[in-house]
Amino acid sequence: MLRTLLILVLTWLPIQLSAETLLLMAEEDGCMWCARWNAEISEIYPKTPEGRAAPLVRFDMHGAPPDGISLVSKVRFSPTFILVRDGIESGRIEGYPGEDFFWGLLGMMLERSDPSIKGAG
Repeated sequence: MLRTLLILVLTWLPIQLSAETLLLMAEEDGCMWCARWNAEISEIYPKTPEGRAAPLVRFDMHGAPPDGISLVSKVRFSPTFILVRDGIESGRIEGYPGEDFFWGLLGMMLERSDPSIKGAG
């Protein structure tokens, strides 16, 4: 039992320590722009440099953000993409401007948040 627990902790710990940057997606049921983002981006996002640099975490825009996250202001539009570094908001995209604009805006936010991130944008 202890051995299994130790293996689980040792395999889980490095992933959590490296995940200091996240992309939150605040969404709501019935949001057509969320559905469009899902159709155009969601499947490929985790396979991109941006997705590896800032893994996606979804939450309901009418609820609280995930534990340990501090937002600058209330989410008012669906979807809203919020870049979080070490639990603190560092940028946001309100709405979904389409695939081309989304990647460009996200790349600029990532670069401002951490200039060492290469390949994003």
